[in-house]
Amino acid sequence: MKPGEKIILTIPKPRPTEILPEKIDLHILYEDKDIIVVNKPAGMLTHPTPTKTSGTLVNALLHHCDDLEGIGGEIRPGIVHRLDKETSGVIVVAKNEFAHRNLSDQFKSRTVHKEYLAIAHGYITEETWKVFTNLKRHPVQRLKMTVDDSGKESLTFFRTLKRFGNLATLVLAVPKTGRTHQIRVHLKVSGHPILGDPLYGKRSQISEGLRVERLLLHALKLEFLHPRKRIRMTFVAPLPRDFKEVLTKLHALSKIQE
Repeated sequence: MKPGEKIILTIPKPRPTEILPEKIDLHILYEDKDIIVVNKPAGMLTHPTPTKTSGTLVNALLHHCDDLEGIGGEIRPGIVHRLDKETSGVIVVAKNEFAHRNLSDQFKSRTVHKEYLAIAHGYITEETWKVFTNLKRHPVQRLKMTVDDSGKESLTFFRTLKRFGNLATLVLAVPKTGRTHQIRVHLKVSGHPILGDPLYGKRSQISEGLRVERLLLHALKLEFLHPRKRIRMTFVAPLPRDFKEVLTKLHALSKIQE
């Protein structure tokens, strides 16, 4: 640019989204004019994909919320982070551009605190441990992530909560970065993949015996600074029924082993 030059910008109005609203029951943990916090059920996609355009969290939010502003060029909810389809638990969505930018910055700067519960295969000897790897998309199996020196840094802290004999271990995972499938890969690297994980896990007698039908990973807690109120907020999503049922069965089986 040169002195005296002017720049004129024309910002187009948000265009209507092609994603259709759907009346889907939501377990809402909190809602105001800026954000909505939801306990997402297992089996629900966070947002539509080229092959799945209905039944997602976004479809449900478009029906539930009548105060969504244009975000990202479309009249749609502002997804600032996501949970895998089979992962249940707490997720926050921005309802306007201001909240979207603020929350996105918090996730980027890693000031958002996240805690997950996972049921991992086998007996984990460590009480606490951490996994640091570089992760990138698998060159052949594009649905998977793989450990590679050329990938992005990822760090997760783990704590053992309860052991069920040599069958399985209940683990608390605290990711410090937000890479795709990070916790799943890090538990596999630890030698204890999550029960029911079709990508990184393994078929086993314990999984089949317990009739595990999905990835047993739950986003338990989410803590962040409210974008407008500037107060620290913490949300906890109660465990879903199927997760609790597996824990109950594991407890009974471990008692038999004793």
